[in-house]
Amino acid sequence: MSSADSTEAPIYAGLVEEQGDVPAEVRRVAEEVLREADRALDFGAVRAAAAAR
Repeated sequence: MSSADSTEAPIYAGLVEEQGDVPAEVRRVAEEVLREADRALDFGAVRAAAAAR
């Protein structure tokens, strides 16, 4: 557990044990979505093709 020690936050530790580390999973998915959006919105190839004309 990275954000809280189990002795400092036993309720959080129990939830992580039962449900998984939801904040870490959300962070991972958000980063993946940002990478996909970056690729989807990359107009570099379009600009290069237009410049070659």
